[in-house]
Amino acid sequence: MPAARPQTDVTRTAILAHLGAHGPASRADLARALDVSPALITQLTRDLLADDLVEELEQASSSGGRPARMLGLVSQDATAIGVKVAPDHLAIVEVGIDGNVLRSETSGFDAISPLATSALVERVRDFVAADGAGRIVGVGVGLPGTVAERGIGIVDSTQLGWNQVPLGEILRRGLDLPVVVENNVNALSVAEQLFGQGRAHRNVLVVTIGNGVGAGLISDGAMVRGRAGGAGDLGHIPVREDGPLCQCGNRGCLEAIIGQGALVNDARSIRLVGPQEGIDELRSLADGGNEDAREIFAHAGHQLGRALAGAVNLLDPDIVVLLGEGVQAWSHWTAAFDRALRSALVPGKRGTPVVVEQWEDDRWAQGAAALVLATPFDARGVAGDQGRLVRERLVASMEAKS
Repeated sequence: MPAARPQTDVTRTAILAHLGAHGPASRADLARALDVSPALITQLTRDLLADDLVEELEQASSSGGRPARMLGLVSQDATAIGVKVAPDHLAIVEVGIDGNVLRSETSGFDAISPLATSALVERVRDFVAADGAGRIVGVGVGLPGTVAERGIGIVDSTQLGWNQVPLGEILRRGLDLPVVVENNVNALSVAEQLFGQGRAHRNVLVVTIGNGVGAGLISDGAMVRGRAGGAGDLGHIPVREDGPLCQCGNRGCLEAIIGQGALVNDARSIRLVGPQEGIDELRSLADGGNEDAREIFAHAGHQLGRALAGAVNLLDPDIVVLLGEGVQAWSHWTAAFDRALRSALVPGKRGTPVVVEQWEDDRWAQGAAALVLATPFDARGVAGDQGRLVRERLVASMEAKS
């Protein structure tokens, strides 16, 4: 397979997203906006025209030379459902082809309940039924854990307490829609690649901090999943040999030292917060100037900076995108993080940009929906038969409006 093929997969989706977000555009406009060659845009728009996903419109006015032919979507009605599964809650969104969230819902969830998967099917089914399934091309699910094959969706997750749960099959049977399942940070990385800071780069490292610590890597325009879908376990890099016990069963993992639960435990150990208080109270203390609280976050920033420097030295990304629930306290992490990161990077990588994005909980679910929107053009077959089914529904939704 040609080396450039992964880039063409995501660029097809990006073309649809750009036309959905900004309206009709010429091929030259698309090449500039997506930072790819005019020849590639010509090739890919030819494919999209053949699939009846885009159409040629009127010519744009020109002050000289031949007027440019404008391209537009045949229909903007196609949408995808994205689901974030957390140990204690669900976030569900419907996302348009332009990546915008059209509606969302958050509700409580008990992942360790024997009826957890049945409850999940019921919540998603009700969400779909509230707007009708006609325009929905598929459902994407992002969760903390390992998913060996996105299109099959068998889940192992220590955070959820799930072992070999056939979630994809359960949801497909219950919803009668194509379903793809992926690690939540990988799903978020796809969203960054299509709609976020990673859009202008081919090598992107996405890092999340919060209850856990995760990473997703886009390399040469393609998601790196590893042998069994478990690439990116930044939180389980061993940091301290005699450190605290991690939920994975090992000691001294990065996540066991800087995850939100670890920070709260540190605060409770010095009676800074009470037994029923958590990360919100710890952050409020730091915001109010409490030096002990600020020191806890600063220590976490230092540990993250050193670990991330190792990842940057190893992977050599164009850019690092940092986000997650933990960035709400980033002002207390940042100084120690910056010092530790830059001092541990090799000289040639000290200029690697790190951008911190503001966080909203439904971004996880938006990432899961982005998986669906990218699936129709997955030439490597990561989504298996589900990719074909999503593509068929996408084409059918366009034909219905033509």
